Amino acid sequence: MNYKQTLKTSLHSAWIILKLVIPIYIIADILYFYNTLSYISFLIEPFTSIIGLPAETSLAIISGIFLNLYAAVAFAAPLELTPHQWSILAVFLGICHSLVVESVIMKKIGISNIYSYSLRFFVGLFVAFLVSLMPSSWFEATLSSTVFEKTTYDTFSSLLIGSLKSATILSVKIIALIITLIFIMDFIKTRDFIKKSEKNISKGFSLVVGIFLGITYGAGILIKEAQSGTISKEDLFYIGTFLMICHAIIEDTLLFVIFGADFTMVIAVRTIAAIIISYAFLKIYTFRLNR
Repeated sequence: MNYKQTLKTSLHSAWIILKLVIPIYIIADILYFYNTLSYISFLIEPFTSIIGLPAETSLAIISGIFLNLYAAVAFAAPLELTPHQWSILAVFLGICHSLVVESVIMKKIGISNIYSYSLRFFVGLFVAFLVSLMPSSWFEATLSSTVFEKTTYDTFSSLLIGSLKSATILSVKIIALIITLIFIMDFIKTRDFIKKSEKNISKGFSLVVGIFLGITYGAGILIKEAQSGTISKEDLFYIGTFLMICHAIIEDTLLFVIFGADFTMVIAVRTIAAIIISYAFLKIYTFRLNR
């Protein structure tokens, strides 16, 4: 394991998080302070109401879909969300985030952009809706026993000071999490069994890697084999569908657990949904392929 390179990657990621999270968090607080969110939340309010989230989570959802999860949690952090609502948001954005970037990877293994966008958005919406129907008593904050409360400010200057402080604390938490995960993931990637398995690509190995390390790594190791035709279309379709629903399951979930999401419930829901939906879609795909 190259510790110097891993540390360099960690510091680079930390700098990106600081540049992204702190400004967005402060902007979210300002929008909340002036009640601006009520004027723009109508854009996706129909979707937030379907999955049982307040309209104010609109910016978090939009930024998560088109940007990344760091932007999403920065927008959602100032809101008064319960563990149940944080878990709903974690399930939806865990499935439907960074669509443009990650769809590029899926495209290289033969999964169309239309399928990627449609699957992740509508499956995310459907699964999050099912989670919203579950009793709130099933969801408990994994890292915190208290529900996060919104701090109120009397003046704009006190808002900026308080928001900067909260944004810095949030950034430190995320950076600590990401650096820890980067070291763990880099350690795993350098193990002999990983290197040997990469030379003998299999559906099971790709799924396991993608579930824990993410789409970029899980699906990325299949690109060469997909282009050479050594892996069947059915296997590629199944792997792609599964990973779009259930990937980077530890890292993505922990970002939301920081604020109150239920770690066990989020992982269980995404895993079960991925198994059932990808199997059902594979049956449909195979049927159409053999017609």
